[in-house]
Amino acid sequence: MTQQRRTALKELQKLDIRIQGARQAIREFDPLFEAAEEPALLLESELNTARKRATEMKLEEARLELSSVDKGERLRQLEERLNGVRNLREEAAVSAELEMMRRSLESDEGEALNLIDSVRKGEDRVTELEAALAEARGIWEPRKAELLAERETAKADRVSMQSERDVFTDGMDPRELKIYDAIRGDGRRAAVAELTQDGACAHCFGIVPLQHQNDIRHSETLIRCEACGVILAAPDPVEEGAEEEMTEDAGPADSEGTGEAAAESDETSAVGADEDKEAE
Repeated sequence: MTQQRRTALKELQKLDIRIQGARQAIREFDPLFEAAEEPALLLESELNTARKRATEMKLEEARLELSSVDKGERLRQLEERLNGVRNLREEAAVSAELEMMRRSLESDEGEALNLIDSVRKGEDRVTELEAALAEARGIWEPRKAELLAERETAKADRVSMQSERDVFTDGMDPRELKIYDAIRGDGRRAAVAELTQDGACAHCFGIVPLQHQNDIRHSETLIRCEACGVILAAPDPVEEGAEEEMTEDAGPADSEGTGEAAAESDETSAVGADEDKEAE
């Protein structure tokens, strides 16, 4: 009964390790999603920046166009005014303003031409990025579906193992289960460890007193390691039985070898006796 209870704790620990591994596997899907989606996200960010820049250049182009229209109208008015001047001083002032307006208009027109070229290049860049993003999404979407399916499978496995654990713990001693859960905590440390052949804790390798070793093997008392605090359990009977089986297997072979040696000794003794008789 004692061994069965300790074996149940060891089996529960194995099950908890599997559940912990399933949880870790589920958490590891997040970086996989990020790594697979990263190329598409970078292209999408670059595309948004390019679109924003193209929009800004178009707005600037529209502003320059309106400014050119206003300056053209102002230039026409100055030319009409120049034709109606009455003295040289007024003519000089109008001519200076007219020349300044022409230079400003030429500057705006040159800037507008450069901006038109930049807008065209920006639109070409947007088109390239849109094509690249569509290609990246074409690669990402199947991979995303694959990862989602794998994650759902992992979640289903974890739920199944958790249900198995709930069923498994129904028949266990609540007190021992409470101690086990308290030791294991968030699952980062072992709660149960076996005795080694030399009577040590298999978790911290601290030597266990002989009386405790005997209690672990034959008593129902729950013994914890004085050094690390884990619950101590005797080795599985299967392992001890395997050693006895190996000993039994070696027995007949040794007997056979001993028999052959005895036969050879008897034969040697008989030959020696015949030789003694012939000598007489």
